[in-house]
Amino acid sequence: MQVSVIQIGNSKGIRLSKTLLEKYHITDKLDLVLANDCIMLKPINEPRKNWEEAFAEMHRNGDDKLLIDSVLNDENWD
Repeated sequence: MQVSVIQIGNSKGIRLSKTLLEKYHITDKLDLVLANDCIMLKPINEPRKNWEEAFAEMHRNGDDKLLIDSVLNDENWD
């Protein structure tokens, strides 16, 4: 795919189409990788982003209970 380099203030940049932004879930930041005489733009992958908030909401809703009883409850330790 060929893209044009455009003037953005005192810098230059490229535009990415809405289709690409949606397909690769790009919001406001990208990883720029320089390798083998190439420039690669990669979406930032944050698989655990917002987990803390999700777990807090689960706790408030009572959804953080064990689904299977502990296997150690029925052990005889004598």
